[in-house]
Amino acid sequence: MNNAMRITGKTKILFMLADPVGHVVGSHMLNQRFLAEGHDVAVSPLHVASADLSIVLNAVRRMRNVAGFGVTIPHKIEVVSLLDGTTERAARIGSVNFVRREVDGRLYGDNLDGAGFVDGLAHSGITLRGRRVLQLGAGGAGRAVAFAIAEAGAAALAVHNRDGAKAAMLASEVARANPGCLCSADANDPRGFDVVVNTTSLGMHADDPLPLQLENLDAATDVAEIIMSPEMTPLLMAAQSRGCRIGLGKYMLQEQYKLVKMLLNM
Repeated sequence: MNNAMRITGKTKILFMLADPVGHVVGSHMLNQRFLAEGHDVAVSPLHVASADLSIVLNAVRRMRNVAGFGVTIPHKIEVVSLLDGTTERAARIGSVNFVRREVDGRLYGDNLDGAGFVDGLAHSGITLRGRRVLQLGAGGAGRAVAFAIAEAGAAALAVHNRDGAKAAMLASEVARANPGCLCSADANDPRGFDVVVNTTSLGMHADDPLPLQLENLDAATDVAEIIMSPEMTPLLMAAQSRGCRIGLGKYMLQEQYKLVKMLLNM
Protein backbone atom coordinates (compact mmCIF):
# COMPACT_ATOMS: atom_id res chain seq x y z
CA MET A 1 0.00 0.00 0.00
CA ASN A 2 1.29 3.48 -0.88
CA ASN A 3 1.32 5.85 2.07
CA ALA A 4 0.60 8.96 -0.02
CA MET A 5 -2.49 9.86 -1.99
CA ARG A 6 -1.97 10.38 -5.73
CA ILE A 7 -4.66 12.57 -7.29
CA THR A 8 -4.87 12.62 -11.09
CA GLY A 9 -7.43 13.29 -13.78
CA LYS A 10 -8.70 9.74 -13.29
CA THR A 11 -9.42 10.22 -9.58
CA LYS A 12 -13.06 10.28 -8.46
CA ILE A 13 -13.62 13.45 -6.45
CA LEU A 14 -15.93 13.66 -3.44
CA PHE A 15 -16.75 16.78 -1.43
CA MET A 16 -18.08 17.34 2.09
CA LEU A 17 -20.34 20.39 2.28
CA ALA A 18 -20.44 22.22 5.61
CA ASP A 19 -20.60 25.66 7.24
CA PRO A 20 -18.19 26.07 8.97
CA VAL A 21 -15.65 23.40 7.98
CA GLY A 22 -13.14 23.65 10.83
CA HIS A 23 -14.69 20.69 12.66
CA VAL A 24 -14.74 18.38 9.61
CA VAL A 25 -12.47 15.35 10.06
CA GLY A 26 -14.55 12.86 8.10
CA SER A 27 -12.77 13.71 4.85
CA HIS A 28 -9.44 12.56 6.32
CA MET A 29 -10.94 9.35 7.69
CA LEU A 30 -12.55 8.49 4.34
CA ASN A 31 -9.37 9.29 2.43
CA GLN A 32 -7.43 6.92 4.66
CA ARG A 33 -9.92 4.11 4.03
CA PHE A 34 -10.05 4.67 0.26
CA LEU A 35 -6.25 4.72 0.10
CA ALA A 36 -5.88 1.59 2.22
CA GLU A 37 -8.23 -0.33 -0.08
CA GLY A 38 -6.65 0.96 -3.28
CA HIS A 39 -9.59 3.07 -4.46
CA ASP A 40 -8.72 6.07 -6.64
CA VAL A 41 -10.98 8.47 -4.73
CA ALA A 42 -10.20 11.76 -2.98
CA VAL A 43 -12.42 13.65 -0.51
CA SER A 44 -12.21 17.37 0.29
CA PRO A 45 -14.31 19.62 2.55
CA LEU A 46 -16.06 22.60 0.92
CA HIS A 47 -17.09 25.60 3.01
CA VAL A 48 -20.55 26.43 1.64
CA ALA A 49 -22.91 28.99 3.18
CA SER A 50 -26.62 28.18 3.18
CA ALA A 51 -27.32 31.07 0.80
CA ASP A 52 -24.95 29.51 -1.74
CA LEU A 53 -26.04 25.88 -1.44
CA SER A 54 -28.20 25.77 -4.58
CA ILE A 55 -25.48 27.52 -6.61
CA VAL A 56 -22.88 24.98 -5.49
CA LEU A 57 -25.16 22.02 -6.27
CA ASN A 58 -25.81 23.35 -9.77
CA ALA A 59 -22.05 23.67 -10.26
CA VAL A 60 -21.48 20.08 -9.06
CA ARG A 61 -24.01 18.86 -11.65
CA ARG A 62 -21.54 20.08 -14.29
CA MET A 63 -18.36 18.69 -12.68
CA ARG A 64 -17.95 15.43 -14.54
CA ASN A 65 -15.22 13.93 -12.37
CA VAL A 66 -17.21 14.48 -9.14
CA ALA A 67 -18.78 11.22 -7.93
CA GLY A 68 -20.78 12.76 -5.10
CA PHE A 69 -20.60 14.65 -1.83
CA GLY A 70 -21.28 14.37 1.86
CA VAL A 71 -23.56 16.86 3.61
CA THR A 72 -23.22 18.03 7.20
CA ILE A 73 -24.17 20.93 9.49
CA PRO A 74 -26.25 22.96 8.61
CA HIS A 75 -27.33 21.63 5.19
CA LYS A 76 -28.82 18.16 5.80
CA ILE A 77 -32.48 19.20 5.70
CA GLU A 78 -32.23 22.10 3.25
CA VAL A 79 -30.42 20.03 0.61
CA VAL A 80 -33.33 17.59 0.19
CA SER A 81 -35.47 19.99 -1.85
CA LEU A 82 -32.52 20.77 -4.16
CA LEU A 83 -31.91 17.18 -5.27
CA ASP A 84 -33.35 15.22 -8.20
CA GLY A 85 -34.30 12.29 -5.99
CA THR A 86 -33.66 10.47 -2.72
CA THR A 87 -33.93 6.98 -1.30
CA GLU A 88 -37.12 6.04 0.51
CA ARG A 89 -35.13 6.14 3.75
CA ALA A 90 -33.98 9.73 3.20
CA ALA A 91 -37.50 10.81 2.20
CA ARG A 92 -38.92 9.29 5.39
CA ILE A 93 -36.27 10.92 7.57
CA GLY A 94 -36.46 14.27 5.78
CA SER A 95 -32.70 14.82 5.64
CA VAL A 96 -29.73 13.73 3.51
CA ASN A 97 -26.08 13.30 4.40
CA PHE A 98 -24.66 11.78 1.22
CA VAL A 99 -25.38 12.46 -2.46
CA ARG A 100 -24.38 10.50 -5.54
CA ARG A 101 -23.84 12.38 -8.79
CA GLU A 102 -25.12 10.43 -11.78
CA VAL A 103 -23.27 10.47 -15.12
CA ASP A 104 -25.86 12.89 -16.53
CA GLY A 105 -25.46 15.27 -13.57
CA ARG A 106 -28.57 14.29 -11.61
CA LEU A 107 -28.11 14.27 -7.84
CA TYR A 108 -29.49 11.38 -5.76
CA GLY A 109 -29.45 11.57 -1.97
CA ASP A 110 -29.49 9.10 0.92
CA ASN A 111 -29.11 9.33 4.68
CA LEU A 112 -26.50 7.01 6.16
CA ASP A 113 -26.26 8.68 9.58
CA GLY A 114 -28.73 6.48 11.42
CA ALA A 115 -27.48 3.14 10.13
CA GLY A 116 -23.89 4.22 10.71
CA PHE A 117 -24.65 5.38 14.25
CA VAL A 118 -26.42 2.17 15.29
CA ASP A 119 -23.72 -0.03 13.77
CA GLY A 120 -21.04 2.15 15.38
CA LEU A 121 -22.43 1.56 18.88
CA ALA A 122 -21.28 -2.05 18.64
CA HIS A 123 -17.65 -0.84 18.89
CA SER A 124 -18.43 0.21 22.46
CA GLY A 125 -20.68 -2.73 23.31
CA ILE A 126 -23.77 -0.52 23.46
CA THR A 127 -27.06 -2.08 22.39
CA LEU A 128 -30.50 -0.52 21.84
CA ARG A 129 -32.99 -3.39 21.71
CA GLY A 130 -35.46 -3.21 24.56
CA ARG A 131 -33.82 -0.16 26.10
CA ARG A 132 -35.04 3.34 26.99
CA VAL A 133 -33.20 6.04 25.04
CA LEU A 134 -33.00 9.79 25.57
CA GLN A 135 -31.94 11.62 22.41
CA LEU A 136 -30.70 15.19 22.60
CA GLY A 137 -31.37 17.11 19.39
CA ALA A 138 -33.84 16.92 16.51
CA GLY A 139 -31.88 18.39 13.61
CA GLY A 140 -30.80 16.74 10.35
CA ALA A 141 -28.58 14.10 11.95
CA GLY A 142 -30.96 13.77 14.90
CA ARG A 143 -33.83 12.84 12.61
CA ALA A 144 -31.83 10.02 11.04
CA VAL A 145 -30.59 8.73 14.40
CA ALA A 146 -34.08 8.81 15.94
CA PHE A 147 -35.61 6.64 13.21
CA ALA A 148 -32.65 4.24 13.39
CA ILE A 149 -32.89 3.93 17.19
CA ALA A 150 -36.56 2.94 16.95
CA GLU A 151 -35.89 0.56 14.04
CA ALA A 152 -33.12 -1.09 16.12
CA GLY A 153 -35.73 -2.20 18.66
CA ALA A 154 -35.55 0.44 21.40
CA ALA A 155 -38.45 0.10 23.84
CA ALA A 156 -38.79 3.87 24.26
CA LEU A 157 -37.34 7.00 22.68
CA ALA A 158 -37.61 10.45 24.26
CA VAL A 159 -36.45 13.42 22.18
CA HIS A 160 -35.26 16.67 23.75
CA ASN A 161 -34.71 19.81 21.70
CA ARG A 162 -34.49 23.51 22.51
CA ASP A 163 -37.52 23.87 20.25
CA GLY A 164 -40.01 21.63 22.04
CA ALA A 165 -42.42 21.61 19.09
CA LYS A 166 -39.66 20.26 16.85
CA ALA A 167 -38.93 17.47 19.34
CA ALA A 168 -42.63 16.59 19.58
CA MET A 169 -43.00 16.50 15.80
CA LEU A 170 -40.01 14.16 15.39
CA ALA A 171 -41.26 11.87 18.17
CA SER A 172 -44.67 11.71 16.49
CA GLU A 173 -43.19 10.87 13.08
CA VAL A 174 -40.96 8.14 14.52
CA ALA A 175 -43.89 6.68 16.46
CA ARG A 176 -46.04 6.43 13.32
CA ALA A 177 -43.26 4.58 11.49
CA ASN A 178 -42.38 2.38 14.48
CA PRO A 179 -45.49 1.68 16.60
CA GLY A 180 -43.55 -0.76 18.80
CA CYS A 181 -41.40 2.05 20.19
CA LEU A 182 -42.92 4.41 22.76
CA CYS A 183 -41.91 7.87 21.54
CA SER A 184 -42.27 11.23 23.29
CA ALA A 185 -40.75 14.68 23.71
CA ASP A 186 -39.03 15.14 27.07
CA ALA A 187 -36.61 17.20 29.15
CA ASN A 188 -32.84 16.77 29.01
CA ASP A 189 -32.94 14.81 32.28
CA PRO A 190 -31.24 11.38 31.98
CA ARG A 191 -33.00 9.82 34.98
CA GLY A 192 -34.79 6.62 34.04
CA PHE A 193 -32.99 6.13 30.73
CA ASP A 194 -30.59 3.34 29.75
CA VAL A 195 -28.91 5.25 26.93
CA VAL A 196 -28.32 8.95 26.24
CA VAL A 197 -27.45 10.04 22.70
CA ASN A 198 -26.22 13.54 21.83
CA THR A 199 -27.05 14.55 18.26
CA THR A 200 -26.67 18.31 18.87
CA SER A 201 -23.56 20.31 17.97
CA LEU A 202 -22.96 21.13 21.65
CA GLY A 203 -19.47 19.88 22.42
CA MET A 204 -17.72 20.97 19.26
CA HIS A 205 -16.43 24.08 21.01
CA ALA A 206 -14.72 24.28 24.41
CA ASP A 207 -17.17 26.89 25.75
CA ASP A 208 -20.32 24.97 24.80
CA PRO A 209 -22.67 24.13 27.68
CA LEU A 210 -23.38 20.46 28.37
CA PRO A 211 -26.51 19.28 26.53
CA LEU A 212 -28.05 17.47 29.53
CA GLN A 213 -28.54 17.67 33.31
CA LEU A 214 -25.28 16.01 34.33
CA GLU A 215 -26.10 15.83 38.03
CA ASN A 216 -28.78 13.22 37.28
CA LEU A 217 -26.58 10.98 35.14
CA ASP A 218 -26.21 7.49 36.61
CA ALA A 219 -23.16 5.26 36.06
CA ALA A 220 -25.41 2.55 34.60
CA THR A 221 -26.45 4.83 31.72
CA ASP A 222 -24.60 4.52 28.41
CA VAL A 223 -23.71 7.83 26.72
CA ALA A 224 -23.00 8.16 23.00
CA GLU A 225 -22.00 11.03 20.71
CA ILE A 226 -22.22 11.74 16.99
CA ILE A 227 -19.59 14.52 17.22
CA MET A 228 -16.28 13.40 15.75
CA SER A 229 -14.09 16.40 16.58
CA PRO A 230 -13.13 16.56 19.36
CA GLU A 231 -13.18 12.80 19.81
CA MET A 232 -13.72 13.15 23.56
CA THR A 233 -16.34 15.85 24.01
CA PRO A 234 -16.99 17.43 27.43
CA LEU A 235 -20.12 15.26 27.66
CA LEU A 236 -18.18 12.05 27.06
CA MET A 237 -15.46 13.05 29.50
CA ALA A 238 -18.03 13.88 32.16
CA ALA A 239 -19.92 10.64 31.55
CA GLN A 240 -16.74 8.57 31.67
CA SER A 241 -15.74 10.21 34.95
CA ARG A 242 -19.06 9.06 36.39
CA GLY A 243 -18.40 5.47 35.35
CA CYS A 244 -20.66 5.44 32.28
CA ARG A 245 -19.88 3.38 29.21
CA ILE A 246 -19.36 5.78 26.27
CA GLY A 247 -19.69 5.59 22.49
CA LEU A 248 -17.46 7.77 20.29
CA GLY A 249 -18.84 9.73 17.35
CA LYS A 250 -16.07 8.59 15.01
CA TYR A 251 -17.52 5.09 14.87
CA MET A 252 -20.62 6.43 13.12
CA LEU A 253 -18.55 7.57 10.13
CA GLN A 254 -16.39 4.45 10.14
CA GLU A 255 -19.50 2.33 9.75
CA GLN A 256 -20.85 4.61 7.02
CA TYR A 257 -17.81 3.91 4.83
CA LYS A 258 -19.18 0.64 3.47
CA LEU A 259 -22.54 2.31 2.84
CA VAL A 260 -20.86 5.14 0.92
CA LYS A 261 -19.13 2.58 -1.29
CA MET A 262 -22.46 0.87 -1.98
CA LEU A 263 -24.09 4.18 -2.87
CA LEU A 264 -21.24 4.93 -5.27
CA ASN A 265 -21.50 1.43 -6.78
CA MET A 266 -17.90 0.66 -5.77
